[in-house]
Amino acid sequence: MKKWLVNFGVVAGLLSLTACNSGADTIVQSNLGDITKEEFYSELKAQGGDKVLKQMVETMLLEKEYNVTDKEIDAKVNDYKQQFGGDEGLKQAFQQRGIVDEQAFKKLVERELLAQKATTDGVDVSEEEMKKEFEEKYKEEIKASHILVTDEKTAKEVKGKTDKGEDFAGLASEYSIDPISKDKGGDLGYFSKGMMVPEFDSVVFSLEVNKVSDPVKTQYGYHIIKVTDKKTNTFEDKKDKIEEKLKFAKAKPIDTVISKLQKEADIIIKDKELEDVLEKPQQTEMK
Repeated sequence: MKKWLVNFGVVAGLLSLTACNSGADTIVQSNLGDITKEEFYSELKAQGGDKVLKQMVETMLLEKEYNVTDKEIDAKVNDYKQQFGGDEGLKQAFQQRGIVDEQAFKKLVERELLAQKATTDGVDVSEEEMKKEFEEKYKEEIKASHILVTDEKTAKEVKGKTDKGEDFAGLASEYSIDPISKDKGGDLGYFSKGMMVPEFDSVVFSLEVNKVSDPVKTQYGYHIIKVTDKKTNTFEDKKDKIEEKLKFAKAKPIDTVISKLQKEADIIIKDKELEDVLEKPQQTEMK
C-alpha cells in the first residue's frame, strides 16, 4: 500500500515550532538578550523552512478540494497502532521519526488521507477485480506467533525446546529480538497472504493450527513460527479494504495532482529565498 506521510522528522518538528509563533515582534525575552520574530523566521528557514512551507501550501490546496473527518483520522491512527503493535509500538515509531506527540502525528495522518483522496479521485475498480483479490489474498487469515533470533544455532536450540513442550510465549520473551512482539508471547495478530515477507508467508500458510515450524530464514533473521488460529472471511467483510488497496495501486502521482492544483490557484511566494520551493518533488516516507 502506498504511504503518503511526508518527512516525519524535520517537518513534524518544525510544524510544532510554527504553532508557537506569537503576535509580538519579540517572542523570547531574557537578561541575555531577545529573540525576534524575524530571527525565528530566519532560523526556521535555515533548518528546513522550505519543507514546511511546501507542505503548508500543498495541504492548503488539498483541503480546498477534499475533506477528511475526525472519524477517518482516528481509524487511520488505529490502523497504524495495529501495524506497530499497539500504543507503545506507535510511541517508539514517534521517537524514531522525531514526532513530538500523537496530536502532531494526527496532523500528518490528515495530510496522508488528503493525498490519498486526491490521488485516487476518479479511480475505479471493478467488482471482478475485488473478488479476485479476495480469493487470492483475503479469504483466509491466520493468527500466528513467532520467535525471532539472529543465528541458526540459537534457532535450532529454541525449536528443540518447543519440541520438548516448553512454553512458546515464555521462550519468545526470553529469546526473541522482535521488540514489538516478544513481550506479547511473540503474537503477531491476524494477517492475510502477502503481508509478510515471502519466506515467512509461504511457511505460515502451510502450517496447521498449534503446529510449530522449523527455523525459517528471512532478511530479519531466523523465525520459529506457531500458528494459533485460522479464520475464513466473507467478501463483504473485506470489500472496503480491498477496494482501497486496489485504488492505491492505480493512484495518480501526487506531484501531478499538486501541480494541477497549484496552477489553478495561481500561487505567488513573496520570499525570494523560498520562491522555488514548490518546484521541488514531493517526498514520501513511512516505513
